[in-house]
Amino acid sequence: MGTRLPPVGVPAGMGQRTQAAAGCLTAALGAGAGLAVWATGVRARLWRFEQAPDWSVLYAELPLAVLGGTAAALALWALVTRIRSGR
Repeated sequence: MGTRLPPVGVPAGMGQRTQAAAGCLTAALGAGAGLAVWATGVRARLWRFEQAPDWSVLYAELPLAVLGGTAAALALWALVTRIRSGR
């Protein structure tokens, strides 16, 4: 039997499970990076006003930071995968 070529978009030597694990790890690291960026100076943003805390920091900024970090990491991962595969 002849040699099997990897599916389109999968670099040679990288199996499907390895690629899936790398994508999941990249998404988790991106979410962590987004959370880390959001966490810098959160106390100052949460207590903007003297009367009450600004809760929009939690329900608006936090999910956007985590989703933005995940999206940026996955876009970077897709770009690197595309460059490595030569397509």
